[in-house]
Amino acid sequence: MSSKLLLPEIGAETFGDISEDAQGNPLTHAQVIRNVIAQGQAAEAANLDFFGVGEHHRDDYAVSSPEIVLAALASTTKQIKLGTAVTVLSSDDPVRVYQRFATLDAISQGRTEIVAGRGSFIESFPLFGFELDDYEALYEEKLDLLARLRHGNPVVWHGKHRSALRNQQVYPLLENQPLTTWVGVGGSPQSVVRAARHGLPLFLAIIGGQPSGFEGLVHLYQRSLKEFGHDEQPVAAHFHGLVAGSDEEALETLWPHYQRTMNRLGAERGWPPASKMRLQAAMGPEGAMMAGSAQTVASKLASATRKLGLSRADIKYSAGSLPHEAMMNSIRLLGEEVKPRVHELLGA
Repeated sequence: MSSKLLLPEIGAETFGDISEDAQGNPLTHAQVIRNVIAQGQAAEAANLDFFGVGEHHRDDYAVSSPEIVLAALASTTKQIKLGTAVTVLSSDDPVRVYQRFATLDAISQGRTEIVAGRGSFIESFPLFGFELDDYEALYEEKLDLLARLRHGNPVVWHGKHRSALRNQQVYPLLENQPLTTWVGVGGSPQSVVRAARHGLPLFLAIIGGQPSGFEGLVHLYQRSLKEFGHDEQPVAAHFHGLVAGSDEEALETLWPHYQRTMNRLGAERGWPPASKMRLQAAMGPEGAMMAGSAQTVASKLASATRKLGLSRADIKYSAGSLPHEAMMNSIRLLGEEVKPRVHELLGA
């Protein structure tokens, strides 16, 4: 996509999925949270560039306050960037989001990033007293306010769904640059244009279809940035996947946990039962699932990076009840084998 494409950052993400122990028993939420911290530490040890933690408010995910988990990691890591995947901005307050991340930025000495999105679940709306009828308006308004707050300067703002700010300084003050704030987008052209209008970097969630199918959205984003008078901004992407010793091992390791998760979500959303054949297709050369051997995953990530001009490619390595040990191995392989191979392929 870009003639100025540099070697991309490679990151790992988790939603804190409730995983199993060796006997197939689900772990407690508390143990999963402790495991997520260990996984973030392993990501830095493996020389990954970013570790992201998602926000959910349901029983199959343990993390509802990712910033607290990231604060623990900020205190026990030194280089890796730390952020969300995503912050569910629609049901949060932008002022509190700024305050939490400004605090995290201080703890991490400037390594924190916000990925602001709407998420793929709606449990947070009734939990925090918001109406689904306001789904679009809430996000539009709150992103506008967060885009202003992230600079750390006094803000003048008014809207419909919260009280106005009249030259209000919000604390703590930032030590360095504005908070890095991405806009997480699932594939909506309107969301891409919204990110461009605010001049914010774009984070694509590519969880189905073919990565090449998102080229049009990247073109739209770049064109919209110019039309709104903004400088060029980075584009990143999030994929689901698992790195293992071989393609066959990845498939067999992933399948039972993938099947259970997809069937549970399918029962909620009216999807057909999960199919191993469809999973295999998604793991194929053109599919969006970044799962397989280090060589396979590196080749697919390099291809997607080249086509979309990505500055970062992240893999959500957690998959439902997938055991902690398999996730730790995937993180290690992603950093030690996949990342160097991606750079080698793109450098060539």
